[in-house]
Amino acid sequence: MKQFKIVVEKHPDTYVAYPLGLKGVVVGQGNTYEAALADVKSAIKFHIETFGPEY
Repeated sequence: MKQFKIVVEKHPDTYVAYPLGLKGVVVGQGNTYEAALADVKSAIKFHIETFGPEY
């Protein structure tokens, strides 16, 4: 599986995570760093399964 660099940003009341180098909008969110990271990893997996690895 292709690897993506994931950016996790801390906002005042949540964490937001997104991958670099993946076409389309893929975002994860959580109350903790770990929750946001897990959410975006799940979103990346779903995105690739739905649109394919080249999208």
